[in-house]
Amino acid sequence: MAQPIITLTDAAAERVRKLMAAAGEEPVLGLRVGISTKGCSGLSYFVEYAKEQKKFEDVVEDKGVRIFIDPTAVMFLLGTEMDYQEDKLQSGFVFKNPNETSRCGCGESFNIN
Repeated sequence: MAQPIITLTDAAAERVRKLMAAAGEEPVLGLRVGISTKGCSGLSYFVEYAKEQKKFEDVVEDKGVRIFIDPTAVMFLLGTEMDYQEDKLQSGFVFKNPNETSRCGCGESFNIN
């Protein structure tokens, strides 16, 4: 069996369900996860609503939710676990990516060699 591109913790799946419920009137199929170029280390994760499946996009169904994987991000995300963490100062999705080789001090970006 092939390694999944991304898996979700229970907390991440629950947060995706809450975001889907709060999406409003426009139909949303799931969340899209991708990689953008920014930050001190060069790469950063992005998460957005997926209103349609884009060409060549993979769809991961885990714990009852759908995550659409931007085709340019697949090679960077293989084996990644998506979590959701919340504390007094911040909340958000956290990615545990075995492909990361370094991360900037502020935690906003990462690097893969």
